[in-house]
Amino acid sequence: MRAIKKARKYISEHPEKQDAKTLAKLAVALQSNEDFPLHELYEMKLDSFELALEVLSDWRLDRYYTGKERLVEVAAGIGSHEERSAIVIAQ
Repeated sequence: MRAIKKARKYISEHPEKQDAKTLAKLAVALQSNEDFPLHELYEMKLDSFELALEVLSDWRLDRYYTGKERLVEVAAGIGSHEERSAIVIAQ
């Protein structure tokens, strides 16, 4: 399973967990070309941290992969209104 799909599933199934929120914030930052505080990655559990690194790698390799859009939609669902607005503007 691709990292982007795994991240989307994790965020959808665990929106209340801090690691899911961090993954969501990372996805929004990648989509909108916003800054992301790297220290938040180091606060994640090891499995989630490794998933975040896989997402970064996949994002770089698959710039036009449609799965990214679905990940960002799920990520925005647990984010703030400002993050959702940034996604709309970036598209």
